[in-house]
Amino acid sequence: MSNHKITGVFSAATTPLNADGSPDLGLFTEHCQRLLSEGCHGVALLGTTGEANSFSMAERRTILEAALNAGIAAENLLPGTGVAAIPETIELTNHALSLGVTKVVMLPPFYYKGVSDDGLFNAYLQILSRVNDSRLRVILYHIPQVSGIPISIPLIGRLVDAFPETVVGIKESAGDFNNMQAIIAAHPGFSVLCGADPLLLPLLKAGGAGCITATSNLVASSLRAVYDHVHDATRAAEVDAAQDRINAYRTLSNSYVQIPAIKAMVGLKTGDSAWKRTRPPLVALNDAEYAALSESYAQLP
Repeated sequence: MSNHKITGVFSAATTPLNADGSPDLGLFTEHCQRLLSEGCHGVALLGTTGEANSFSMAERRTILEAALNAGIAAENLLPGTGVAAIPETIELTNHALSLGVTKVVMLPPFYYKGVSDDGLFNAYLQILSRVNDSRLRVILYHIPQVSGIPISIPLIGRLVDAFPETVVGIKESAGDFNNMQAIIAAHPGFSVLCGADPLLLPLLKAGGAGCITATSNLVASSLRAVYDHVHDATRAAEVDAAQDRINAYRTLSNSYVQIPAIKAMVGLKTGDSAWKRTRPPLVALNDAEYAALSESYAQLP
């Protein structure tokens, strides 16, 4: 896996909120530090799980700055910088670079649906040409079930050809293992990171680079065990047990609306009920759901 420019276990970190709905920066940076101490190679903040598209540009900048101000190394942060408007994507990407953060996860412009690969290529071309910073490393973000905008294998090829040192990977959050295998086959050395925790083990065996996942908010150490020992036959039982634990947490979170459930589970793990808060349009679990989740959580390995 050494030929990948970005590889490892990255957490799609969730974002805690204060009672007034603003980001709880203290709780957030504490969470980031815990994720790293539990084995994450980095924190992919301000993604889907992090409710990024519910935050303003100023809030997104403040959240990233808070992580750095708390002593988290720039090299361990992968902020999401892709938004619907190209000038704002450029602004967020330049802001990250100005702080020494060089790796970003970038959604395509996602409001207009049914756009062509030519249109998407032109969007990324404008963004990357205007940013024009040799330090930048971009992970494309393929989550068509939410964005409505798939990133095709031919488009990946065009972007890699145009920006071989910059466009270095993709977060494949459609959960399509066949697509992940096809990307690996078409673009050797391109970092394919899964967004679905159950696929980490098979993806690594197929030559993938790692993961950026929601369940890492809860079981980072198990994901790291899979990543570290996947190719060690003497530890196969340990790896399988770790993957089974990951899957159990993922299954429970997906039994409810996922993001509120993940936040509630982080609260159960840490003993801080402030984690239950979400920003509209997401809704926190109701009392009955939370009670049922708590009971099931207590039974997890």
